[in-house]
Amino acid sequence: MDHPEVLLIGGRAGVGKTTVAWEVSALLREAGAAHAVVDGDFMGAVHPAPEDDPHRSLITERNLTAVWANYAALGLRRLVYTNTVSVLAGSAPMFERAMGPGVRCVRVLLTASDATATQRLTGRETGSELEHELRNSARKARMLDEHAPADTVRVATDGRTVVDIAREVVGLTGWA
Repeated sequence: MDHPEVLLIGGRAGVGKTTVAWEVSALLREAGAAHAVVDGDFMGAVHPAPEDDPHRSLITERNLTAVWANYAALGLRRLVYTNTVSVLAGSAPMFERAMGPGVRCVRVLLTASDATATQRLTGRETGSELEHELRNSARKARMLDEHAPADTVRVATDGRTVVDIAREVVGLTGWA
């Protein structure tokens, strides 16, 4: 494999991006497919947020570039990357700059109903952020549905096991 590849797992809050990514990793490990996993939320987790401070707007890309350089030095060429909006067309240039020219992007948009996302978020958000997360999740679900590029594969998560969802996602990559 000459060029790096990235599996972009996007979706609203409460859809299961991180959980699915770790199960995808388990399936890839089982198949002997070398890869790295990055939760994109951590690449830009600073305050004030990058979107609120123009001097911080490149922090996610700078962090991803540094982390990917370390993985690439180990010989890795595949990355599983999760972030709510990672599947949007505007993210592709960041991955080209961070991972190198010709990077192949596989876009997967995980979907869930409002009821499912609410149930999952209610179980996860035990602090003061629940109401904010619920509003934000619904807003981003609509935005992602409207703006995801045509090559984005939508994978429903309602009523499915994590293993079943991860098997479908791995099948889309051709990595195992």
